[in-house]
Amino acid sequence: MDFGSEQMGRWLIVTGVLIALVGVLVLVLGRVGLFKLPGDLQFGGRNWRVLFPLASCVVISIIVTIVLWLVSNLRK
Repeated sequence: MDFGSEQMGRWLIVTGVLIALVGVLVLVLGRVGLFKLPGDLQFGGRNWRVLFPLASCVVISIIVTIVLWLVSNLRK
């Protein structure tokens, strides 16, 4: 398969659009409180903060698993 400059340009555009969509999704989910679940760990000092969204990652993983399972079953 020849991977020329036109093909590379298309892949870069698609990748950029996907990254932008994921960014918008994270902003929207943050506003509805997804990244403030009880299992999300955060700590820090006066000028710094570290956030480990463990519970949010589990919820997102479950949702993605269900969606992929549904898509897989509907394609059969």
